[in-house]
Amino acid sequence: MEFAEVVRKRRMVRTYDPERPVPPEIVDKIVKHGLRAPSAGFSQGWGFLVLTEPADRDLYWSVTTGGEAEPVWRGDWLTRMRMAPVIIVCLANKSAYLDRYAQADKGWTDRSEKHWPVPYWDIDTGFAALLMHLTAVDEGLGSCFFGIPVETTQSFKDAFGVPGEFHPIGTLTVGYRAPDKKSPSLKRGHRPVDEVVHHGRWARLG
Repeated sequence: MEFAEVVRKRRMVRTYDPERPVPPEIVDKIVKHGLRAPSAGFSQGWGFLVLTEPADRDLYWSVTTGGEAEPVWRGDWLTRMRMAPVIIVCLANKSAYLDRYAQADKGWTDRSEKHWPVPYWDIDTGFAALLMHLTAVDEGLGSCFFGIPVETTQSFKDAFGVPGEFHPIGTLTVGYRAPDKKSPSLKRGHRPVDEVVHHGRWARLG
């Protein structure tokens, strides 16, 4: 598939065919493409938890939705998303960046976060997630990126033995698409290019 077509077809898919597993070699390709993402100082402070076994996926949904009694997410969104045969949790490791930039070729020996205008550990992990998302599209699959609710983050980490220095920035579901519901947010439409893109300067003077 041409890259322009991948970008054009890219969307967040929330409904999957539970009868069509994703071949392991495609799952491996998706994750390996994520590792090609850029990272500040080549810190590569990311980690990816890949869940393909039904019991692991069920555990993920259980600990991140507050259990069956009081789910954090309500409605049929959760029912549809649970059909995804692949879950990839994307995690960022801030300490990898602070350590990297305390090395001699960078020189921020105090490891202070004040040097960072934005949390590049999260941004770089987001880059990796986008590459995996686009790879899924290129392979004829659907994918959706979404966050883990703050109140369930520790439960998720405990359930899967995630080291303390890693923090989940979001999750990708991946699978073959089934007839999907369009998000009502799409009614907003794309903002016009002239409202978003500014050449030379943001606004003309006087």
